[in-house]
Amino acid sequence: MLKQRLAACVTLTPLRSLYHWQGAIETATEVQLLFKTDSARLTALQELVHRLHSYSCPEWLHWPVTASAGYGAWLGAELTAPLSLDAGPPGPEDPAAAADPAG
Repeated sequence: MLKQRLAACVTLTPLRSLYHWQGAIETATEVQLLFKTDSARLTALQELVHRLHSYSCPEWLHWPVTASAGYGAWLGAELTAPLSLDAGPPGPEDPAAAADPAG
């Protein structure tokens, strides 16, 4: 997702979730991903996350925010930078691609 420039930054937060699922209360260790992107890339990012995710109904929340001028400029520059043609398999430089969102 980073190499494809669908996000400029991804924050991974391990957590434990409790939730209703198919008539029972479930508990799971999960990794929450916070993608920093723009509205132009939101649909493509959502489609990719849903396609790659192991859950049949992954959590997907989004909301508009206002960034500081400096952060907004950095985000815009990173999202529009040229794509890497030598993407290869995910590695430590792209932890979001290698993360198992299901935990």
